[in-house]
Amino acid sequence: MRSSQVLEIMHNILVVDDELSIRQSLKGVLEDEGYHASGSESGEACLELLRRRPFDVVLLDVWLPGMDGLDTLQKIKESENAPEVIMISGHGTIETAVRATKLGAFDFLEKPLSLEKTLILVKNAVEAKRLRRENKDLKKQLFPRSVIVGDSIPMKALRQQIGLMAPTNGRVLIFGESGTGKELAAHAIHAQSPRKDNLFVEVNCAAIPEDLIASELFGHRQGSFAGAVTDKEGKFQKAHGGTLLLDEVGDMSLKTQSKVLRMLDEQRFTPVGGDEPISVDVRVIAATNKDLEEEISKGNFREDLFYRLNVIPFYVPPLRERREDIPSLTRHFLKEFSAGYGRKPREVTDDAIDTLMHYAWPGNVRELRNVIERIVIMNPSVNRLDRKHLPPLVYRDGTRKSLGDTSTLHQARAAYERDYILKKLDENHGNVSRTAEVLGLERSHLYRKMKTLSIAVKE
Repeated sequence: MRSSQVLEIMHNILVVDDELSIRQSLKGVLEDEGYHASGSESGEACLELLRRRPFDVVLLDVWLPGMDGLDTLQKIKESENAPEVIMISGHGTIETAVRATKLGAFDFLEKPLSLEKTLILVKNAVEAKRLRRENKDLKKQLFPRSVIVGDSIPMKALRQQIGLMAPTNGRVLIFGESGTGKELAAHAIHAQSPRKDNLFVEVNCAAIPEDLIASELFGHRQGSFAGAVTDKEGKFQKAHGGTLLLDEVGDMSLKTQSKVLRMLDEQRFTPVGGDEPISVDVRVIAATNKDLEEEISKGNFREDLFYRLNVIPFYVPPLRERREDIPSLTRHFLKEFSAGYGRKPREVTDDAIDTLMHYAWPGNVRELRNVIERIVIMNPSVNRLDRKHLPPLVYRDGTRKSLGDTSTLHQARAAYERDYILKKLDENHGNVSRTAEVLGLERSHLYRKMKTLSIAVKE
């Protein structure tokens, strides 16, 4: 083995050929290059070896006794973590090469073998296997983004709807307030569709300036406008074969709406500054927090585009309409952020859950997620999260609505002071003296304040 590769990962290569001399020759060359090489004399022996240990690349002869190379290739590719396979043949035909490629072969080598070409192909196959593994791992990491948490009736109905229509190519329009999880629903649709192995591409129509949105969606050619120093691939082209989410589609200008409408009708577009149209196969999902029918009546949204997008409408309800999901969402986010920040799993008390369920959550699930992340960050050594660990905004005994019902600034201030003092008392186990010290008040002053705010003294 070369000294420079002593610390590198030993990639496993399997040579399958019924000629002992070829197996030994290839094993020697591969081991000189720093690979760990093994040999097998038949397709059956190859499959048995693959069942016992993993390989990165298989060099597989087409002509073998018993099960031939193509049948062996087909069996190899049926396994979950299949290695890359390079086929070898002494008298290969175009038909054999085409069939091998369709069965999933990485490439095809003809005898007598060129050692230089063989080593290049093995190196490329090892890299392809690595990238495939990384891509699989990345998908596992992204999988939580497509998990819809909650057992409320609206969430059960939403999951059922997604299960029914995800396998189709129908366009989807998702309605819901900001922070409800419209993007999550879009991810779930993609993850359960035949397009799941291709890209899921997102574009926030509200976040891109009007003069750049066409370039962002359709791409541009070099020199088509000031600053276009190179060609750029647009989101529609990038999502070819996959799914494109047009988030906040209600904020798209009428000019851009017209271009998107044409794209949906023709399934092709011309990049900014380009001459040749580009055809794509893209499933479009749109999402909005606006009432598009009202926007149509105001002249802000094209009615024909609305009907193109609204093939399958979805509604994601706000968190206040499914409060029974708050406990499961809280525990889900606690688990996610505890793992993400390298902390031990956290428990949460019933008192804290009850407090969370009485808050109005104007920012919906996104606000709850942010609150839980803040709690995990700010309480690194706490294993059991209680009511006192919640931020003052959420801590209020009533909901935000109860504060909003107060008719004067004085009443609003009194409500906030009462809830803040209650929180500090709870943190100090009802000890008024210690609470007064934390608040920077005289003990007598805090007593008077508590009496004014109708807070019972427990000492």
